[in-house]
Amino acid sequence: MSSEPSRRLDGKVALVTGSGGGIGKQYALLLARHGARVVVNDIGLRAGASAEAVAKEIRAAGGEAVASTQSATWDGAEELVASAGDAYGQLDILINNATFTRLGDLWDYPQEDWDSTLAVNLKGYFAMIRYAAPRLAAQGGGVIVNVSSASGLGHASHTAYGTAKEGVIGLTRSVARELGHFGIRCNAVRPMAAGQSAGEFVKRAARWSALVKGTMSPRIYALQQQLLHTPERLSTDKAAPLVAWLCTDAAGNVNGQTFELHGDTVTRLSEPEPVRSMSHEGGWDLDLLDRWAPENLVDGLQNRFLLEGIEGLPSITR
Repeated sequence: MSSEPSRRLDGKVALVTGSGGGIGKQYALLLARHGARVVVNDIGLRAGASAEAVAKEIRAAGGEAVASTQSATWDGAEELVASAGDAYGQLDILINNATFTRLGDLWDYPQEDWDSTLAVNLKGYFAMIRYAAPRLAAQGGGVIVNVSSASGLGHASHTAYGTAKEGVIGLTRSVARELGHFGIRCNAVRPMAAGQSAGEFVKRAARWSALVKGTMSPRIYALQQQLLHTPERLSTDKAAPLVAWLCTDAAGNVNGQTFELHGDTVTRLSEPEPVRSMSHEGGWDLDLLDRWAPENLVDGLQNRFLLEGIEGLPSITR
């Protein structure tokens, strides 16, 4: 592996939400190692998470950092973005990493858990961008990285979180298009790493293990199993270099893209594209669709989510 490059982010100011522990901490540490002055933000609800502890670690290593415990939600976003300006007079990089989630069966899922999940993972991301955008534009540009998740590809028992994290991809694409002419770049990453919260999540999700195994993408499920059996291959520090690189001038041509990170592998994901298409002059009716769709539109499709014969699936109870 090549040695760490020279400091790429000297003179830059980065705000990293949810960086008091886990992957977010690694983002903050690596940005600081490359010369960025960092606002370490975390409300400290996770076990062991501390914005001040991470800020102290950065300062002990010779970097510059301040801690913030302001909530990265609509109510706290304006003050949180302003705190970067108050501390360092500017803002160049925003990493939206704060997260919140509750597992549950969708037929029993509480409205307050749905609202809280979307308030942090989607509405909060938008609010942070909303208040950061004028500052970035006034400075001639900047970088936004939104942290999404493979849960957005479909995750039984995790419906609210999956919905929010896939919404982050649409948000990223829209922001890139709307703010690109101001010199602002916005990209998304879907990291998978074996931090403390990942291990705790696997234990909480045990009730839905059969359902998840039967419905999740086989590729993503295999990666999830690595969290259990070979966590060292998915250490949190491996998720940070791409995020830091996206903040550098070397990635100046990268905007509106989505990347997947797991262990030693980095993948740029494709944009949605048509799979099959058919046209009929004058439009379609149900009889025409009966005649043409099986071979020309939905050929080969099977409902693989019936899960017949699989034991241990949740049942709907009232």
